[in-house]
Amino acid sequence: MSESKRLPTRLHHYAMVVRDHEPMRHLMEDILGFPLIATWAERTLLHDVGEVHEYCHAFYGLDDGAALAFFQFADPKMYERCTTASPPEIGRFHHVALRVDHQRLDELKQRLETAGMPARVRDHGYCVSLYTNTDEGLYLEFAADPSNINEIGAERQADAHAVLKRWLEGDHTPNNDIRH
Repeated sequence: MSESKRLPTRLHHYAMVVRDHEPMRHLMEDILGFPLIATWAERTLLHDVGEVHEYCHAFYGLDDGAALAFFQFADPKMYERCTTASPPEIGRFHHVALRVDHQRLDELKQRLETAGMPARVRDHGYCVSLYTNTDEGLYLEFAADPSNINEIGAERQADAHAVLKRWLEGDHTPNNDIRH
């Protein structure tokens, strides 16, 4: 298969918004046995609405290295704004992320731009992401891991429970020193 036709290697993560992390953690970790592998407490400007928000992004690992991820916002009103009961005001927190290498990420960005489609690149520190969305509202992310992803992953796995606990107790201090 030619370089420009290579498929993504695997799912990177699938993300959804939850009202409360603890019931989801209980289901994912205690009931289903999916390990909590990383918890990122973030504060960022949401360009969609021009507002700064704090949220917690928890990842539960799959065997192939992929993850299911869940956002909880400090502001409970954000849950309603991001849920899919009706089309959410802010849809980008519901997306599928596919793992690619950096060369493929650049190729995809160029292809999207050539087609006149949105293509936004963001370096999160723990991956570089290319985002696009369809007219139907499907948000796609293509994520390329940095060369030190194993070190980053080990660090976040070591403090995942502690960060989630402090987040749930009201301390929304960001821990993403790579990005912020």
